[in-house]
Amino acid sequence: MTELSYLDGNMLDGPLRELLTVDLSSTVGRCDHCGTTGPMAGLHVYAHAPGLVGRCPACAGVMVRLVRAPDRAWLDLRGATYLQVPMPTDPAR
Repeated sequence: MTELSYLDGNMLDGPLRELLTVDLSSTVGRCDHCGTTGPMAGLHVYAHAPGLVGRCPACAGVMVRLVRAPDRAWLDLRGATYLQVPMPTDPAR
């Protein structure tokens, strides 16, 4: 078996920057707790904590946490199995 070479994590900067510039309300997510799939815009968002908490509308499981500070942000997506991000069709690719 041959050993596969790997690239430095900095290689992800461009592709992730492209993904994270989309409007996340247009993404579809799957709840890790109950398996419900739906638009992230459909989450029930609570702003009473130090940050925002997005809960699944079907089971109330926490899917997203976002906390902001003046110089940084923390995004926790542990409650989402995946996010499906729509990508614009680029005929040049």
